Amino acid sequence: MEKIIKSEAEWRAALSPEAYHVLREAGTERAFAGKYNANKTDGLYLCGACGLPLFDSEDKYDSGSGWPSFTQPIDPQAVAEKRDVSHGMVRTESLCARCDSHLGHVFPDGPPPTGLRYCMNSLSLDFRPREQ
Repeated sequence: MEKIIKSEAEWRAALSPEAYHVLREAGTERAFAGKYNANKTDGLYLCGACGLPLFDSEDKYDSGSGWPSFTQPIDPQAVAEKRDVSHGMVRTESLCARCDSHLGHVFPDGPPPTGLRYCMNSLSLDFRPREQ
């Protein structure tokens, strides 16, 4: 996969201040505040920074966490992982593999078939309804 590399000035110009904070500074939106948490429309979730398809609505579920949650990415190579030791915790950060934007975190407490919970920020995602 070809990487997308932009300067921080280019990212700031391309993203809203809120999206920039989450995608480029690893911020987190408030629980239950994101526009995709309760979205049940059939479609694909793309990286909010570069448009790479990341998650399918068929793998989305209500985790009760307040953030859009998925059991798996569309393609395991689309979502990179990085150890995150911020805020006094040890977690696994999820990043867009193409542009290195922060998406959220992945936890080992999800439902079958994977047992994983990809807990994403709505501000990290863009939704496209599936074509009829």
